[in-house]
Amino acid sequence: MTPADRSDLVDLVHRYAAHADDRDVAALVALFVPDGVLVSPDPPRSLDPVHEARGPDGIAAALAALTQVRLTVHTIGAVVLDPLGDDPDAVRGRTTATAHHVVEHDGGLRDVVWHLRYLDDFRRTPDGWCFARRALHVDLVESRAVAHARRGPSHLA
Repeated sequence: MTPADRSDLVDLVHRYAAHADDRDVAALVALFVPDGVLVSPDPPRSLDPVHEARGPDGIAAALAALTQVRLTVHTIGAVVLDPLGDDPDAVRGRTTATAHHVVEHDGGLRDVVWHLRYLDDFRRTPDGWCFARRALHVDLVESRAVAHARRGPSHLA
């Protein structure tokens, strides 16, 4: 894996977070290969990934839930990347992050915070690196009161 590959993969991870905060489902879907897979948890019942969405339509449907949240703020922590065997076009990654989800609750605002890990398989395509599989594991959930929060995606502010 070249330094340019590492840079492109870290950029891909950050773009995912930015598009999620912008509620840009189409841009999120475009970060996956056509036969890509997104596996997500079902908090609070399961913090491990249990719902599998395949292909552009499945991934779009899974990510549509973001549009129901008043505000999200994703912060990327560590990104670890490892070549996947001898294939220069396949990489496995682990990303730690914090995802804030501001929701209206009982007449006020709550910040539901997920401390999470993404376990990713990346594939190089003619258009660059994409997610082949992204599995979201939630390690810890917090909920706290919020005094004020902007409404809507950050790109609209």
